[in-house]
Amino acid sequence: MEHPPRSFGTASISLTVPEASQGLRLDHFLTHLQEGVSRSHIIGAIKGGLVLVNGAAVKAGHKLKAGDAISGSLAVRPAVDPPPVPQDIEFAIIYEDEAVLVVDKPPNLVVHPGSGNREGTLINGLLHRYHDLAGVGDQDRPGIVHRLDKDTSGLLVVARTREALRTLVRDFKQRRVSKIYVALVHGTPDREEGLIAEPIGRHPIHRQKMAVRPIDGRPAISRWRVLQRYGTYSLCEIAIETGRTHQIRVHLASIGHPVAGDRLYGSGRNNDLFPRQMLHAWKLVFAHPVTGESMSFVAPLPADFNRVLEVLQVDRC
Repeated sequence: MEHPPRSFGTASISLTVPEASQGLRLDHFLTHLQEGVSRSHIIGAIKGGLVLVNGAAVKAGHKLKAGDAISGSLAVRPAVDPPPVPQDIEFAIIYEDEAVLVVDKPPNLVVHPGSGNREGTLINGLLHRYHDLAGVGDQDRPGIVHRLDKDTSGLLVVARTREALRTLVRDFKQRRVSKIYVALVHGTPDREEGLIAEPIGRHPIHRQKMAVRPIDGRPAISRWRVLQRYGTYSLCEIAIETGRTHQIRVHLASIGHPVAGDRLYGSGRNNDLFPRQMLHAWKLVFAHPVTGESMSFVAPLPADFNRVLEVLQVDRC
């Protein structure tokens, strides 16, 4: 059976950048604003000179200023994949109001659908509980401001309106959000605390990995301190000033203390002892996108993490 050809339309753009979007990348700004257009299509249009800022062609990563005039057009294509379906997924909501949600994501839960993985994600569960979330931002990632790896547990903030999404994305980009993690790592650092300021970029050979890239990496800063020592393991607190992909895992591995159970960066050391990578997003502090009030949340260590610590404590005695 032959399928009819897909129809392609165009979306004209004539926008003025508001104060709240100061500092955002052009592609991020348009992705959160334009329904029915994927980020990859937006980037293609920018590269092709179809989108102008103040009448000039710029790069996708161009940082916007309040008052900038954006004009041009985008090709609107039907989504390749259907939108995520609502599903009853188990996770805890620790705060909600009309603008934001704060989720305590359990381990082994993917945040949003991807290629070949359309169901069983946090987004499917959020759409089941909050039907109006579907129109907030990207189709596959409605409301998502930042992400956690599948095996990482802990706190995520989710926007419930487009305005909240734009504001929170801006605040994350401008490093106005405090993100503190807890990690169990291999080894015992010879200091009680330290700073890792090493640029991170895509691994030159293993493209599914990130790596410290001094020449062409993007700036990344992580601060760590030891909370508890367990023989050949240490429990550490890590505060990140940037949010690069796999930042904590790459940084800790680079100083010889990879996250326990990390099968991608941990060199396979004693991974069978751990149910997953032992990394937890413990504390999150941000300004409410509507009121500006400082919001602070803490997620206790999940049961699987505590069980590992109990075993290590017994072994140490």
